[in-house]
Amino acid sequence: MKALDLKKQQTQLRNKFLKSGVKMLGPETIYFSKDTKIGKNVVIEPYVVFGAKVKVGNNVIIKSFSHLENCLIENKVNIGPYTRIRPGVILKEGSKIGNFVEIKKSTIGKKSKISHLSYVGDSKIGKSVNIGAGTITCNYDGVKKSKTKINDNVFIGSNSSLVAPLTIEKDSVVGAGSVITKKVKKKSLALTRSLQIEVKNYKRKKK
Repeated sequence: MKALDLKKQQTQLRNKFLKSGVKMLGPETIYFSKDTKIGKNVVIEPYVVFGAKVKVGNNVIIKSFSHLENCLIENKVNIGPYTRIRPGVILKEGSKIGNFVEIKKSTIGKKSKISHLSYVGDSKIGKSVNIGAGTITCNYDGVKKSKTKINDNVFIGSNSSLVAPLTIEKDSVVGAGSVITKKVKKKSLALTRSLQIEVKNYKRKKK
């Protein structure tokens, strides 16, 4: 598509959404695809990109520098800033996806939170789950992709690595800094962490 045609198309799409009640901050910086669908009472901050096949529900907030493609965003979801939503993602009602989070081919349950600095791929996450900062699902072993399933009301501590295939049953806790490779039973605490060692009066080597 020529630059002038693209500019005209974007102006038309922006005007269409503005007339429908979408609140845009810096609309000239927001990019829509021709098949983008947006519900009522939606707020979009500057520099958001909508790739193909994005459907957004009602009462959604999408913050600056977020990129969405081929995904379904249900009602009352909060996204961004700096979030990447890749194809095959469903964000259920009331979920929150924060800054520097990437999600791919996953379902995030109602009222679940992935607030910062995390990667979730090939996963099914239940309701009211909290994923701590720096958590990653290790879904690729160099040959094939495997799935992670996290059931309702699970708390994942910061900087955890979840090695797929993996299931974490409901009401469980994963301690911060853990590498989880085996199934976690419901209402359990899973923790893999080396003991802290402290050497008193330690003297650093001099050059």
